[in-house]
Amino acid sequence: MAVWSCLSPACCREDGEKEQRKQRRPYEPPPKTKRATGRDDQKKGNKRGSFSRVAVLDPSSSSSSTTLSEDLSVSLAGTNLWAFTLKELKVATQSFSSCSFLGEGGFGPVHKGFVDDRLRPGLKAQPVAVKLLDLDGEQGHREWLAEVTFLGHLRHPHLVKLIGYCCEEEHRLLVYEYMPRGSLDNQLFSRFSVPLPWGTRMKIALGAAKGLAFLHEAKKPVIYRDFKASNILLDSDYTAKLSDFGLAKDGPEGDETHASTQIMGTKGYVAPEYIMTGHLTTMSDVYSFGVVLLELLTGRMCMDKSRPQREQNLAEWAGRMLKNPRKVSRIMDPRLEGQYSEKGAQKVAELAFKCLSNRPKQRPMMHAVVETLEPLLEYNDVFVGPFVYIVPADDLHKDPKNEGKQEELKKRSSHNRSRIHSHDHHHQYYHENRHHRHHSQP
Repeated sequence: MAVWSCLSPACCREDGEKEQRKQRRPYEPPPKTKRATGRDDQKKGNKRGSFSRVAVLDPSSSSSSTTLSEDLSVSLAGTNLWAFTLKELKVATQSFSSCSFLGEGGFGPVHKGFVDDRLRPGLKAQPVAVKLLDLDGEQGHREWLAEVTFLGHLRHPHLVKLIGYCCEEEHRLLVYEYMPRGSLDNQLFSRFSVPLPWGTRMKIALGAAKGLAFLHEAKKPVIYRDFKASNILLDSDYTAKLSDFGLAKDGPEGDETHASTQIMGTKGYVAPEYIMTGHLTTMSDVYSFGVVLLELLTGRMCMDKSRPQREQNLAEWAGRMLKNPRKVSRIMDPRLEGQYSEKGAQKVAELAFKCLSNRPKQRPMMHAVVETLEPLLEYNDVFVGPFVYIVPADDLHKDPKNEGKQEELKKRSSHNRSRIHSHDHHHQYYHENRHHRHHSQP
């Protein structure tokens, strides 16, 4: 008999889940599909699951992948998600060829592809990113299912758009809109990337803040739980969109003050009270947002073992200087070369300081963060230094337009040499006459 449950805490992997994935146990058909609700859980005296929008099969139960796919189709009805076949996604990505490979994360490899109505009638022609679940990777079926259910039901300009999914035998794939600028992580920390201008950084911070605010203030609040630079994707005009909802969890409702769950997240971004107690609230996301603000200010990663011991944890090192306007300039990203708004930087530093407070109740709500960031886009006190370009002499010789300038340079050079020669001749004559007069005197 199948065991049914809500998507359980934290999409956290239980002990032995990796082994279960390796064994690839089939799913067993459920007796009846039922929409799970927090109220039902409370009646039974159970803790509410992390996602109450759709009931899902427990990975330890057994059922056919066909049945799971059918259940998903019913649960996701009205979400406009496409249920792709593995064959279709192979066509879209040229059989997941190396030339379409974009990168790899904890979920698995990501390939670029293209879909249109030739693949499926009515499908919009567009580039896509196809993410494959690595069966032996860091994440599993729970995370995949959380991604499908959250992004299937949530739509916002600052959340990455999920186009469809594939659930075929043991294969689990997700199809997203393609984000040409990649992640903030790559744009901010890659050696080969062009430094992000101050205005672009503020645009990214505001977009990400709007995405978080939407999740926190949804009809059923969502705690993102894995807010970090690598999960912020950028489109062609640097509009920020949140991706990777594998660790997302329903927020507390009613009289509840927090959600209790196994601690999950990325070191350096996780709120201290969550680490100590396992109590998860929207303020946990606000702390993580404060860390990303620091990364945008400093151009440093939240954890960097290559730096001196006292500077390895960004929040601990920079946090002490955020309240002092004079010290803010010391932590600013040197790649900005001073071209940023001083007033804006101080405002961002103050905001980061509040977000990183050790007292969760003193941190601002995300809608207040958005209100603080919006005016910063209008600050125009950005210093832009002079740019001087010196034309190489060789280029000056080659360009026929510069022949007149070259002749003028020659005349000036000749004139200067004649003046120097005249001066030297006069200097020599003066000394010779002086020497002669000195020896002719009695």
